[in-house]
Amino acid sequence: MIGFILYPDWIRPEIIPGFPYLRWYGLMYLVAFSITYLLFKYQVKERGLNVIADDIFSLFFWGIIGLLIGARLFAVTLFDRTGYFLRNPLQAILPISWAGGQCTFTGFQGMSYHGGLLGSIVAIVIYCRVKKIDILDWGDMILAGVPLGYFFGRMGNFINGELYGRITTMPWGMIFPDAETFSTKEPWVRAFAGKVGIDILGMDRVNLPRHPSQLYEGFFEGIFLWLILWFVIRKRKPFKGFVIAAYVIGYGVIRFIIEYARQPDRNNSILIRLVDVSGGYAYSSPWNFTLGQILCFLMIVGGILSLLVFRSRAAKQGQALPDARPNLKKLRKKIK
Repeated sequence: MIGFILYPDWIRPEIIPGFPYLRWYGLMYLVAFSITYLLFKYQVKERGLNVIADDIFSLFFWGIIGLLIGARLFAVTLFDRTGYFLRNPLQAILPISWAGGQCTFTGFQGMSYHGGLLGSIVAIVIYCRVKKIDILDWGDMILAGVPLGYFFGRMGNFINGELYGRITTMPWGMIFPDAETFSTKEPWVRAFAGKVGIDILGMDRVNLPRHPSQLYEGFFEGIFLWLILWFVIRKRKPFKGFVIAAYVIGYGVIRFIIEYARQPDRNNSILIRLVDVSGGYAYSSPWNFTLGQILCFLMIVGGILSLLVFRSRAAKQGQALPDARPNLKKLRKKIK
């Protein structure tokens, strides 16, 4: 009995086979930005706000610039422990590398979500202050649509066959062609292969099925979180900034949990190890935490603090929004 799924061999990272400069991953970024932009404009129209179209475009332009800079900066500093980018600083800003007198297209391999979030926040806050725009109100509208765009970013990771998860015996475990292989001499490898139905006879190394963690993240951090923010929280927010805080807390909680299924690599290794486990690829502990989980924990704390600050600010300035849900008192007043 086979207990795994093979990664589809017809999926290629290049949109045009043999032409590495156009990739699905880059296209997914464009789709993500476009969806967030359109959902923002929909909310402006829905609320009947008098907003200049150029201001929306400029807001997103600078927000995207901040996102890209922050995502790349975190990736080449905080998440790169090999020192590669310190030795090759131009690789941090150029999608090409020079080796042996030859130019090779590498793309921007390595983008940090947490750095991108921080970079976009800084850029958007600065722009809103310069333009005297209500930061919390516009921030609520932006983040109400962000998760749906994020879904396509994770689909780009899946198409690239990267950011896969830990090995698993679950029937939906997937064998990614570029994943690290394991020596069949290891007892735990032979035992694991037997559980999922892989015949390792005559093999020196074997590729084991892994959690398709990109799909987990795409659904829960993308579609699931978007449905909650868009159809529940957005329409019932009690004060400005509530959607912002809800997004930060919601994403932090979901990503923290999914990190247990992701494979910690050398750039996102376990930083806090409270329980010593053997066979790290096959076993894990809920008390060992990766760098990604630490950043998610900080997101959760920051989201809770933001929620309290925004609530206090709204109460002091009288900006609390009316409850969108009808109640008996409101209905009686309308009838009278």
